[in-house]
Amino acid sequence: MTPPGLDPQRGLVAAQATRRRFLTATGAAAALALTGELAGVRPAEALAPGSLGSAELFTLGVASGDPLPDAVVIWTRLAPEPTSPTGGMPARPVPVQWEVAEDERFRRVVRRGSARAVPESAHTVHVDVQGLRPRRHYWYRFRVGSQLSPVGRTRTAPAPGEAVAELSLAVASCQAIWEGWFTAYADMARRDHDAVLFLGDYIYEFGIDRGVRPDSAAVENTRQTVTLDEYRHRYAQYKLDPDLQAAHAAAPWIVTLDDHEVVDNWADEAHPSAPAAQFLVRRANGFRAYWEHMPLRLAQAPQGPDMQLYRRLRFGSLAEVNVLDTRQYRSDQAMGDGSKPPNPESQDPRRTLTGDRQEQWLLDGMAGSGTTWNVIGQQNALARLDTVAGPDVAVPMDTWDGYEGSRRRVLGGIAERGVDNVVSLGGDLHRSVASDLRLDFSDPSSPVMASEFVGTSIASGLDGQDLDPGGAVLLAENPHIRYCNFQRGYTSCTITPRTWKADYRVVDRVTVPDGEVSTRTTLVVEAGRPGIQES
Repeated sequence: MTPPGLDPQRGLVAAQATRRRFLTATGAAAALALTGELAGVRPAEALAPGSLGSAELFTLGVASGDPLPDAVVIWTRLAPEPTSPTGGMPARPVPVQWEVAEDERFRRVVRRGSARAVPESAHTVHVDVQGLRPRRHYWYRFRVGSQLSPVGRTRTAPAPGEAVAELSLAVASCQAIWEGWFTAYADMARRDHDAVLFLGDYIYEFGIDRGVRPDSAAVENTRQTVTLDEYRHRYAQYKLDPDLQAAHAAAPWIVTLDDHEVVDNWADEAHPSAPAAQFLVRRANGFRAYWEHMPLRLAQAPQGPDMQLYRRLRFGSLAEVNVLDTRQYRSDQAMGDGSKPPNPESQDPRRTLTGDRQEQWLLDGMAGSGTTWNVIGQQNALARLDTVAGPDVAVPMDTWDGYEGSRRRVLGGIAERGVDNVVSLGGDLHRSVASDLRLDFSDPSSPVMASEFVGTSIASGLDGQDLDPGGAVLLAENPHIRYCNFQRGYTSCTITPRTWKADYRVVDRVTVPDGEVSTRTTLVVEAGRPGIQES
């Protein structure tokens, strides 16, 4: 029996009741996470920029994201003391000037304006710059008084229907900062990508007392993030990394979250650490800090414990990227989570990973996209992952394996609608896994409906190795898996009307700051021919 409050078929009434319990239980303690307003603090006049002194304000760099043909979001945060609870800023708004230019030296400024960095949002700035031209590079910067931010470069998407000869997309996830240096981001920043797709685990919420970096054992890093201040501190800690800043400044990012932006393996309103109403307070804190530190539009700003993250971005007639959210709407993990044999609960067709509305949105959107490539950007592996050797089978309950009904509906829906050239991009596994996605993974002759490239982690998992014992089991037990690697890195994808080419970029060592990056393998999918081939 499913515990009360975790029924996968609960409707709108149950969801609204839980939100009411959340509001009643939290009161003023969650006012900031819910509304962005500080209790007892009246709106104040903006602080004169000159009164901030000479302290460096733009310590966390700049970023851009969610490119459209005529718009892009640009982001920064004012934080002279980035790891302090207030970022070292006074509890007053600060006017921030911004500029967007067609050249790196800002001789041809095409858009400029002013934004307010307010304490309620940790003095972050999100500007949705509109009126830009399609498929162009732009440079942007911010100014407070006489102090200038670093310069970032971004790029708008192609015009709707525009024939695009080539698109370059970097795919990354999972960056446990204490387990490695972000060398992969330094490599990513040097290569010319049109956009970066980040698929979750931007931070890790749990406290650690070890690590390869000099400050890993600092007391503030040993605490688990629960409060809004703690989540903000953790984002600042990550964003201080110069390689991560460089990757953000080199190209626009398209982001979605997974579990560690809140807490490990949470599912909708459920986590064993707390009752639902209490957990939703933590979720609201995590969501708010996430939005504050990501280059996202106002449409993605959280409303308490709710956040609209699934969305689409189109790149001319070449590709449409469907960005999923597989945390907010999922049923609780089957059989208490972990790796288990397929079971009645994991195979229950009523259970869902995406929620009914998002699932229908995904399938209808791909059926009507009109683009050559239909891309699913999501957090886990769609492919079946038998993790034990021999005749027994055990699959992870936190991935699509634990939600067999969802997987069958998605892959079956692709087949029923005749959607061509579907590529799933995933993360979370801390290993690279490239797979053919079949309608029936137990039947090697079942038709291939899509191709999947799961990318490894940026740093999570330490150095790793080319093929670890777990990877050897995956290759032996899952004939649909075409490639596996257990080193750190990211995936660099080159997309044309004829082919999808995935370069798996790996770092030989992340436990030192000077690791070497190379292309471990290149895999190809041909348009009109489902399935992965070696280059």
